Amino acid sequence: MTQHGGKLDSPPSSWPSAQQNPGFAGDTGEFPALTADDVRGITYVGTRPEHGGHPSVAGTMPYQVPPKQPEGPIFTGEYEERLQKVLTRYPDRQAALLPALHLAQELRGHLSPESMDEVAARLQLAPAYVRGVASFYTMYNLGPVGKYLVQVCTNISCNLCGGDAVLEAFLEHTGTEMGEISADGRFTVIEAECLGACGFPTAVQINERFYENIRPEEVPAVLEALK
Repeated sequence: MTQHGGKLDSPPSSWPSAQQNPGFAGDTGEFPALTADDVRGITYVGTRPEHGGHPSVAGTMPYQVPPKQPEGPIFTGEYEERLQKVLTRYPDRQAALLPALHLAQELRGHLSPESMDEVAARLQLAPAYVRGVASFYTMYNLGPVGKYLVQVCTNISCNLCGGDAVLEAFLEHTGTEMGEISADGRFTVIEAECLGACGFPTAVQINERFYENIRPEEVPAVLEALK
């Protein structure tokens, strides 16, 4: 862009315009047929095996799935197989604590003191250390939650674009207060500090699914789709 007589020329025609930017990567990568809605998690839902697949990704499985077994055994069957894969990726058991906690929470829905003690025993760690780690991170639920955990971002970008109104809409349409379980056991709504989608506010995470550009009037449709 050059300047003549105090005026700026138009940018070269080869420069991309704002209209040419779809806001996502487009038709690239392994799944070229996915649309923007697919990429953003609105319609496309993948499935991953409980055994964790390849060891390199076994520690990154989603950990907020709808089915929950609060009294189910943690380290048996495919969950034990996944833990063994996780352990092969770390030099010592302490380093495997976060994915082990994810695994327990995925199955039981939250980390009770008993669950944390089981993880501590399985990894041969002090129970107090495990509880200290679990209570530090907000991604771990230390109390029961509904079938669907709704996390609404209200950090700077989302706050400026109506995040508080989206949060209030979720609370209203689920009939809950912050952190409560709805009467039908389906929903818990909480405030999230940041969900890492500042370019597409308001961001909402429901279990392991991610939603962007959510407005208050869209909340009923999002909840209805979960049925």
